[in-house]
Amino acid sequence: MIIKGYDTDELKANFERVRSLISEAAAKSPSKKSPTLLAATKTVPVEVINYAAEHFGLTDIGENRVQELMEKYDYLDPRLRVHFIGNLQRNKVKYLIGRTVMIHSVDNSELAAEISRRSLNAGIVTDVLVEINIAEEASKSGVPPSEALFFAESIMKYEGIRVRGFMTMAPAGLSDKEYHKYFNKTYRIFIDFSAKKSDNIREPVLSMGMSGSFIAAIEEGSTVVRIGTALFGRRRCDI
Repeated sequence: MIIKGYDTDELKANFERVRSLISEAAAKSPSKKSPTLLAATKTVPVEVINYAAEHFGLTDIGENRVQELMEKYDYLDPRLRVHFIGNLQRNKVKYLIGRTVMIHSVDNSELAAEISRRSLNAGIVTDVLVEINIAEEASKSGVPPSEALFFAESIMKYEGIRVRGFMTMAPAGLSDKEYHKYFNKTYRIFIDFSAKKSDNIREPVLSMGMSGSFIAAIEEGSTVVRIGTALFGRRRCDI
């Protein structure tokens, strides 16, 4: 069957293949546990997302553009857990509060404060991750790895957010060895943070690994992988 240009048989095969690779990698991970599969759904039609939820057991999706998330939100399967995984401007925070289960891309105090303020006004606490620029690329957002622990601790004062852990995005096109290096570096930061804050962190989260790097990420301790192309194929067009 074809839905909005997507072949459902191909989608089924993709989901089965990715889940199999996740299970194999998890056996080599520090925890031996399979991470959460978060489908990165930028430009993927709602009909396709909902089909995956209904037929392939998809539970978590990630959007990286606020406008696209808003256009899709009311039509998504209500069982889906929606994450925000893209760069976020403070003036867009208000659209995410109450709609997302987690914001993966907090990298400055002003953003953390705004998420907290909006959350408190709504009577909720929003789960967030600190984004680490693990390779310290000038073109990418995120806090430097040397500052990640201090920054994470510094924003825990905001009562409207719950700092659950970290997110990182490794450079594209690396060798497997290089991916392991960056992900291991992130995992060590994550472990230090989890150990220091073990009393007030419920199920610490380490969001790392995408379609080209998720196996290495899982083997190095990722608890959430953000996968788009390996599930849905190359992006067809904008919504």
